[in-house]
Amino acid sequence: MTRVVGSIIHSDKEYICVMQLHKPVSEEALRRALSELAGTIYQRPPLRSSVKRALRTKKVYEIELLEYTGKYALLRIWSEAGTYMRKICWDAGLILGVGAHMRELRRIRTGPFHEDRNLVTMLDVAIALLRYREEGKEDLLRKVILPGEYSVCHIPKVVVRDSAVESIVHGAQLAVPGVARVQEGIRRGDTVALLTLKGELIALARAEMSSEEVIENEKGIAFRPTRVIMEPGLYPRMWKKKDEGPPDGLS
Repeated sequence: MTRVVGSIIHSDKEYICVMQLHKPVSEEALRRALSELAGTIYQRPPLRSSVKRALRTKKVYEIELLEYTGKYALLRIWSEAGTYMRKICWDAGLILGVGAHMRELRRIRTGPFHEDRNLVTMLDVAIALLRYREEGKEDLLRKVILPGEYSVCHIPKVVVRDSAVESIVHGAQLAVPGVARVQEGIRRGDTVALLTLKGELIALARAEMSSEEVIENEKGIAFRPTRVIMEPGLYPRMWKKKDEGPPDGLS
C-alpha cells in the first residue's frame, strides 16, 4: 500500500494557522482581505522553499477566521497541495497594508486522513502491538490500522469485472467490457481507483474516457493503469498462450 502514498501526498490539504499582524486592523478589514485570497490565486513560493520560485496558480477552497485578537488571527485553510500557508499570511498583510507573517502551522488533514477521525500516534501503534503480542487481542490493532483501500476513498472509483482483474495486474489497460460500474463525474485525465467487485484495490489509473463515454460505448480503452497495487495470482488468468500478453481488460 505504500505505492498509494503519492496520490495522498498530492491530494488537497487542510491547516490550522496562526497569523501575526504587524499592526492591528479591524476584524471586518481582515475578513475582506482573507476573502480575496480564496479561490484560484497566483502564488510564488517563498525564498526559503524546496521548489523553484516560479509564479503558479493554486486553489484555496476555504479560509475561515476562527479567532482574532487584534494581533493574532487563528485561521483554518483548505487548499490544493503545494499551496504555501506562510505566503498566504504574507499576502494578507500586503493587502491590509500592515504586514503579517505566519507564527504557527499545523496540518490537520491530508486527503481522506483527518486528525479528529483516523490519525493515531506511534505510541498508539506500539501499545496496540504490545497488547496483541502479550495478550493475543487485536482490538486495538484494528483501531489503529486501517484497510489500504481507505487511502483512495477521496478518488473516483471504477469497479472492474473479475475476468479483467488479473490482466490489469499484469499491466493491461482496462477496456469498456471489463468495467462493471463507474462513478459519475469522471473526466478524461482524472486519476481513478480500480476496485474489484469485493472492493479490493487493484490499481490507480488515468481516465481515457469520461463516465458518460464509458456508459455509452461498448468497446475502447477506458482507463490506463499508472500504479498497480494488487499482487498477481489472486484472480484467475483469462489468457492461455505463454507468448500472448494479457488482454486489455476484456472479459
